[in-house]
Amino acid sequence: MDVRTSFATQTYAQARTAAAPKPSEGEGINFGKLAGNVAESLVRHEQTARAAMTGGADPHALVEALASSQLAVETVATVRDKVVEAYQEILRMPI
Repeated sequence: MDVRTSFATQTYAQARTAAAPKPSEGEGINFGKLAGNVAESLVRHEQTARAAMTGGADPHALVEALASSQLAVETVATVRDKVVEAYQEILRMPI
C-alpha cells in the first residue's frame, strides 16, 4: 500500500468527521415542548380567572391573564396555519 494513499484516507476521515453536522439541543423548534408551555400557560391563566371571579385575585391580574391567553391562542393558530400552508405547498410540488 502506498503511503500517500494511507495519508489521503486518514485526511479524508478526519475531514469527514469535522464536517459532519452535530445536533445540538438549541437547534430547531421542539413543538412538543412548545405545546406543553402553551397548555401550562392557559391552565395558569384559567386559574387566575377563576380566582378573580371568586374575589381571590385583583381585576388587573385577570386582564393580564386574558390578554396573555389571547396572545397564546393567536400564536398557536398562526403556527398551525403556517404548518398547514407548508404541507399544502409540499403536496403541490411535482414529483
